[in-house]
Amino acid sequence: MSKDKARSPSTPHRQSQGGKDFRKRVQRSKEAGAPAPQPASKPRAGNPSARPAIILKAERDKSLLRRHPWIFSGAVDCIDGAPAGGDTVAVRDAAGSFLAWAAYNPDSQITARVWSWHEKDVVGEAFLHQRIADALAARHALAIAQAGNGMRIVHGESDGLPGLIVDKYGDVLVMQLGSAGPERWRETIADILQTLCAPVCIYERSDSDGRELEGLSKRCGVVRGKLPEQVEVIENGLRFAVDVAAGQKTGYYLDQRDNRAFTGTLAADRDVLNCFCYTGGFSLYALRGGAKSVLSIDSSQEALQIGRTNVGLNGLDASKAEWQCADVFDALRKLRDQNRKFDLIVLDPPKFAPTAAFAEKASRAYKDINLLGFKLLRPGGLLFTYSCSGGISDELFQKIIAGAALDAGVEAQIVKKLHAAPDHPVLLSFPEGAYLKGLVLRVAG
Repeated sequence: MSKDKARSPSTPHRQSQGGKDFRKRVQRSKEAGAPAPQPASKPRAGNPSARPAIILKAERDKSLLRRHPWIFSGAVDCIDGAPAGGDTVAVRDAAGSFLAWAAYNPDSQITARVWSWHEKDVVGEAFLHQRIADALAARHALAIAQAGNGMRIVHGESDGLPGLIVDKYGDVLVMQLGSAGPERWRETIADILQTLCAPVCIYERSDSDGRELEGLSKRCGVVRGKLPEQVEVIENGLRFAVDVAAGQKTGYYLDQRDNRAFTGTLAADRDVLNCFCYTGGFSLYALRGGAKSVLSIDSSQEALQIGRTNVGLNGLDASKAEWQCADVFDALRKLRDQNRKFDLIVLDPPKFAPTAAFAEKASRAYKDINLLGFKLLRPGGLLFTYSCSGGISDELFQKIIAGAALDAGVEAQIVKKLHAAPDHPVLLSFPEGAYLKGLVLRVAG
């Protein structure tokens, strides 16, 4: 799509509480008293003449000692010096011992995010260059490029670069700055990416809802080079048009790469339903895998049009593909009332629970769609169901799906548990990085 095309206000964003399919439900939740984000508590001022530092309260250093990279405002006793948002500060325990170097943000509940645990490190251009180079080397070592020319090359905290996301689509890079640290180093990061990757364009998509929680305004646009009229990613031999300027997230869901491929291996001779399909990623794999039919549903007409384009790009049989623009919750109920049945269903909704505060109401939404999904499956059918909500744990998600199966009156087995592709690593000390979770379930015959 054209680089000048503005995002439709109805375009759903997976990183938000949901798109058109869930926006009204979230609003009702807020009106009913769902907890709203609270302003960051202000720690007291410390020694104004000292070097900038965060001094923690007594006994509040345990998470830091376990190498968790976030420092919440409630753990901070005082702030030495006069650091500005994005500045690098030392983090010290109550006794004054060094713990870490972190990016400071006085406007967030997360007062600081750790850059480094080593006192000898100097956070600057050389430091950032090495971290990004290390992230690239890690992807090279995993041979991720063998699957195609799209990958996540920087994954925030898990790559030691908190708040920074960089996705690669062929010769185009898309970067998201989600916190004050990378915001402070924006131009330096862009220069490093240009040097290391030599893209034709670096496009910024710093428009996630999380920036508002960080006290940062949203920003999008070309940072380096010129955005091509058409951006395309090749994945396991399939071609996908990517709208980096106005699409969801950074334009495409790289995290589902391996899960899409697995779906394709099980689609042969099946009637497939793909819900919240966006531009048809799972749909194309199912068509290539020999599906008898694929019904794809999404609330964005623009996304569906790209999906149709993607079918043509790959020479797939368009007669087997049906595209429906609708609220998925309503569409599933209509399919149930029509007694439609499918052999394989994909449920990949937007983020219903951005934080644990939304978990209860989001749980009901997950249960609703999965209950309907189970009712639409033929005996022996497969349900691929996902949650990308950080506020929903793996354990809770499985419990929700178990409840949906019980209410649907079906016996279901977990065939496989799914997570993000390996270019989305999860730091062991940062479990929040494991946002994507999925289950493949088989309904008993």
